[in-house]
Amino acid sequence: MQKRCRIIYNPTSGREAIKSDLVEILNILERAGYETSAFATTPEENSARNEAERAARAGFNLIVAAGGDGTINEVVNGIAGLKHRPKLGIIPAGTTNDYARALKIPRESPVEAAKVIARGETIKIDIGMAGEKYFVNIAGGGLLTELTYVVPSEVKSLFGYLAYFVKGAEMLPRMKPIDMHLEYDDGVYDGKASMFFLALTNSVGGFEQLVPDASLDDGKFTLIVVKTSNLMEILQLFTKILNGGKHIDDPRILYVKTSKVVAKPVNEKMMINIDGEYGGDAPMTFKNLKQHIEIFANVKDIPDDAIRQQEEDEQAEDAREHLIQGVENLSHEELEMDDADHQSEDK
Repeated sequence: MQKRCRIIYNPTSGREAIKSDLVEILNILERAGYETSAFATTPEENSARNEAERAARAGFNLIVAAGGDGTINEVVNGIAGLKHRPKLGIIPAGTTNDYARALKIPRESPVEAAKVIARGETIKIDIGMAGEKYFVNIAGGGLLTELTYVVPSEVKSLFGYLAYFVKGAEMLPRMKPIDMHLEYDDGVYDGKASMFFLALTNSVGGFEQLVPDASLDDGKFTLIVVKTSNLMEILQLFTKILNGGKHIDDPRILYVKTSKVVAKPVNEKMMINIDGEYGGDAPMTFKNLKQHIEIFANVKDIPDDAIRQQEEDEQAEDAREHLIQGVENLSHEELEMDDADHQSEDK
């Protein structure tokens, strides 16, 4: 029986790069043995999700999510709840493209990404479930997880995740901790924290050292709780992340592996971020679904666009240095005011 592939693409993602390469992408997948068709998402809510579910129920063997991390999330939400799930391919065309980065899929060339699918190498990966929604990369709560809500989409498209660094530097001075109750496999965290993350991959917002020991298929989240909201301490933790992931043993960080987390607010509202978008408010239960999706990846870890990736990584390092320099340039007076505010809150 002829294998069938449905490409679900966001025509506005990544400066509309997908549209210009669509014919070549179709040809690549046809030559790989798939009868291939395409669907352009619309502004209608859940457009990608609904089409992914429809195609899966119609018996398509492969669904390709072509767009940014949001498109990937929608497609996964369309197929994850089904008993019979098609294989998943990714053609990145967004800003940070965290999931493609983790799978070593070329992020600058949709055509090269399609060739990864055509090579036929797949792995079975974990996904997360947050309440009734699914996620593929990260969930979390706390102030810095709200960055994705406050950076306008047009700014993301122009500047990529440099926009997050700049906005993060602006938000750090006014970041305040909140009381959290977090239940995980081996314990409970009760206390103040500025944020918590549940990561499925090693790439979060372009940081590939945030979870240096991430596994894609072990059935475990990496739970990271940032206990401090002190400006200088946040800077120190950023520096440790950039210096080879040395933050994981820092006492200001809770860093554990767990298959389940229950997050509850104590006194204040806590919004939940799911794959970069608002996903509701706590309380919320998160479950890891082990090896739930079979996905095409560059298993041998040799990206076809190695030169372009090197250039992008150099730009990313410049952006990180810009963030650190911006925070270091804050006056001692500002830092002392920040400490004074925290002391007054504790009284």
